[in-house]
Amino acid sequence: MAEFTLELNDDQKQVRDWLHGFAKDVIRPAAAEWDEREETPWPVIQEAAKVGIYSLDFYAQQFFDPTGLGIPMAMEELFWGDAGIALSIVGTGLAAVGVLANGTEEQIGTWIPQMYGDADDVKVAAFCSSEPDAGSDVASMRTRAVYDEAKDEWVLNGTKTWATNGGIANVHVVVAVVDPDLGSKGHASFIVPPGTPGLSQGQKFKKHGIRASHTAEVVLEDVRVPGSCLLGGKDKLDERLARARERAKKDGERVKNAAMATFEASRPAVGAMAVGTARAAYEVALDYARTRQQFGRPIIDNQGVAFQLADMRTQIDAARLLVWRASWMATTGKPFTSAEGSMSKLYASEVAKKVTAQAIQILGGNGYTREYPVERMHRDAAIYTIFEGTSEIQRLVIARTLSGMPIR
Repeated sequence: MAEFTLELNDDQKQVRDWLHGFAKDVIRPAAAEWDEREETPWPVIQEAAKVGIYSLDFYAQQFFDPTGLGIPMAMEELFWGDAGIALSIVGTGLAAVGVLANGTEEQIGTWIPQMYGDADDVKVAAFCSSEPDAGSDVASMRTRAVYDEAKDEWVLNGTKTWATNGGIANVHVVVAVVDPDLGSKGHASFIVPPGTPGLSQGQKFKKHGIRASHTAEVVLEDVRVPGSCLLGGKDKLDERLARARERAKKDGERVKNAAMATFEASRPAVGAMAVGTARAAYEVALDYARTRQQFGRPIIDNQGVAFQLADMRTQIDAARLLVWRASWMATTGKPFTSAEGSMSKLYASEVAKKVTAQAIQILGGNGYTREYPVERMHRDAAIYTIFEGTSEIQRLVIARTLSGMPIR
């Protein structure tokens, strides 16, 4: 088991500097353009593929970092460049992780390469879970998957929403209900191959921020996929459902709480994204405060500005430490006895909103214009308190964990 440390090793520093260089030289120069266009930045994704950042191998290496710091370090640097473009680069990873976590070796080998394509013909994938009436309340999911035993096919019907890369993806991973009586334990994940009839893109959302990341509804109308597209296979699903039914009879709340472990382990990555955006805004504000002259001196000489910057830096560092702690705990198998994963995501996302707003204030009128990037960063930061569980949901999870109340 790796010992906890706040010092990155030489390999981690090398990766961090490499990612920072890509974010500085490739992502940032393109950020304003793709934010205005509100389109997927295919050329940037292709550049990321050429250097090896947009690939399963890269994310697998970071995921298996024994310290747990590989993923949060990578997320922070990419999102320091630009949140919308970074989400376009890492969004496929959500679907890939879904296949890695639940799929067979054959499914992993077949579908993950098709999610990424190659440097000459990049592809993207979409993970489709949220629904119009089932965001935080995953037990209310309505998309159904019914098994047609005669044809060994699954028939999917429903509507997914807020799907990153939804409708434009080469491969969609869709979470659907197979046993409504088991709540979230009655869900299963399915691969929908490219060109499958019945899958279509619904509404594409015009968003407040992260505009370079494609977000849309995915409509499933009698979508038929082969039995081999059920992640993990039918036998494994039947065994899992049987165990869930038996456990639900004995200890229903424990079954529900077990589902929270996955979310606790993934939320620090979102916290790291928020830290990257907050850090970017802080650095712009700090540089501006050092060079902007008013009343014959730099505005950082004014206590009102200097204290704001001091608070911003302190909060960013505190957020990073919470993210690193939770990431280390997840990797080393430490139990989240106080919902430390939710803590990290809650604090980092709230810090990102606050710091980007303060950056605008320090830049004054300039900060309110699109000539400076803090306006865009502030719009981007708003998403962190919403996706992967709203701040209100994070507080609910933390409070109920501390009190011993069941988490539904």
